[in-house]
Amino acid sequence: MDGEFRVCSSTGFRIERSAEALVRWNIIAAILCLVVGGLMGFLVAITRWPSVHFLSLQNYYRFLTLHGIDALLAWIIFFEIALVHYTSSVMLNVRSYAPMLGWVGFGLMLIGGAIINIVVLAGGADVMFTSYVPLKAHPLYYLGVILFAVGALVGFSLFFYNVVRAKKDGAYKRTLPLGTFGVGAACIIAVLTLAHGAAIMIPTFLWSLDVIKNIDPSIYRLVFWGLGHPSQQINVCAMVAVWYVVTALTTGAKPVNEKLSRTAFVLYIFFINVASEHHLLVDPVFSPWHKVINTSYMMHLAVFASMVHAFAVPAAVEVVLREKGYTKGLFEWLKKAPWGNPAFSAVALSILLFGFIGGISGVIFGTEQFNIIRHNTFAIPGHFHGTVVGGTTLAFMGLSYLLIPSLFRRSLIMPGVAKLQPYIYGIGIAILAIGMMSAGSFGVPRRHYDITFSGAPFSFTFDPAIDMFMSMVGIGGILAVIGGVLYIVISLGSILGGERTE
Repeated sequence: MDGEFRVCSSTGFRIERSAEALVRWNIIAAILCLVVGGLMGFLVAITRWPSVHFLSLQNYYRFLTLHGIDALLAWIIFFEIALVHYTSSVMLNVRSYAPMLGWVGFGLMLIGGAIINIVVLAGGADVMFTSYVPLKAHPLYYLGVILFAVGALVGFSLFFYNVVRAKKDGAYKRTLPLGTFGVGAACIIAVLTLAHGAAIMIPTFLWSLDVIKNIDPSIYRLVFWGLGHPSQQINVCAMVAVWYVVTALTTGAKPVNEKLSRTAFVLYIFFINVASEHHLLVDPVFSPWHKVINTSYMMHLAVFASMVHAFAVPAAVEVVLREKGYTKGLFEWLKKAPWGNPAFSAVALSILLFGFIGGISGVIFGTEQFNIIRHNTFAIPGHFHGTVVGGTTLAFMGLSYLLIPSLFRRSLIMPGVAKLQPYIYGIGIAILAIGMMSAGSFGVPRRHYDITFSGAPFSFTFDPAIDMFMSMVGIGGILAVIGGVLYIVISLGSILGGERTE
C-alpha cells in the first residue's frame, strides 16, 4: 500500500481507494439491475412461447417495459460508468480527481432507476421502452428517466476530467491506452446521446404535467431515436474496448496495428449513430433520397469499423499465442487459448455472437429494403439480443470475472461452474436470437401479446414452422436465464463471501 493507493497483485495497476469504491458500487448496482431485468425478460420470453403463454395481458406489457429499462438501459449503463472510472483512473494508475462528482452521478442514477421501477410496477407507465407519444406515463416516470440520464451524463463527463488531469500529472505521454481510448469514444457518443434524451424527455415530462399541451408524435420519434438507438452504440463502443482490455489481461495480446484500431473507434464516433435513422424509414420527416443514402453508404462506414475490430482482436490473440510456441498447424493457437478462463471465453463468445448473429443481421436489417419488411417483426428483437445481450452483456460478464479478484479482492466462488457459465449463457442467447429472427421472417409481430389471436373477431394462422421457432425462443430463454442466474450467484457470492485474495 502506497498512501491512498495499493498495487494490484494480478494486474500491476496502482489503485486508489475512491476510484476503487466507485467501480465497485457501480458494478454492484449493475448486477442488481440485471437481476430484475433478467427476471422480467424470462417472464416475457415464456409468455411469447404460445404453448406456455404465462403472463396476463396487462403484466406482459408492464414487465416488457421494465425489462427494457433494467436490462437494456440500467444494467449496461451502470457497468459502463464502472468502466469510466476503471479506464480513466485505475488503468492510468492515477486517482479519481473528482470522486464527489462520481458519487453524485451514481446517486442520481440510483434514485432515477428506483423511481422508474416503482412507477412501472405500480402501473403508471405501461408505455414500453420507446414511450411513444401520445402514450402518456405518470410524470414521475419521465422524471426518473431524466434523473438517471443526468447522473449518467455526470459519470461520462467525469472521464474527460480525469484523463485531462492525468495528462497534466504525466500519467501518459502521447496517447491513452487503447482500452481507455475506446471508452473515451463511448463517452463522446454518450454525451451526444444524452443531449438528445434531454431534448425530448424534458418536454415530454412537462407534457405529462399538462404544462405543454401537445407534442408532435413525429418530432418525438425523430428526437427520441437520437437517444434510443445511439444508447446502444455506446454499448458497442464500450464492448469493443472491453474486448481489447480482457484479451490483453488474459493473454497479453496487443493489436497488430494499434493505429488502425484507434481509427476504427474514431469512425464509430462519426458514423455509428447514423444507424438511428432506420427507425424512421416510414416517417415523412426525411426524403427518400436521404433514407437510401443513410441506410446504404453511410451505414457501412460504421460497419467497416466493426470489421476492423473483428479482425484485430483475434489477430492480436493469435500473434501472442504463436509467440508462446503454439505454432503447429493453422489453429493450435486457437485450441490452446485459455478457454477455461471465464473472462476469456465470455469475450470470445461475445465476439462470435456479436459478429455472426447481431452484426450480420444488423447490416441486413438496417438496409432500406429489408428494414421495411422486418422492422416491426420479431426479427428485430432477435437482432438486438444478438448485439446487446450476446455481445455487450457477455463481454461485461467476462470483464467482471477479472475485476472481482482485482478490485473486490475476492476469489471467485464455484470456479468450475464459472468456467461453464459463459457457454450456457451464450448458447441460450444464440438459440433465443435465432428463434426470434426465424419467427420474424414469417411475419410474427414484434411486441404482440398473443400471436394466436385467441378471442379476436378475425382469425389468422401462421406457418406451422412458427411453433418450432417460438419454442426455440422459450428454450433459449430458459438456458440464458440459467446462465444469468449462475453469473449473478457467482459474482454477488464472490463479492460478499469469496476468499480474500490480498
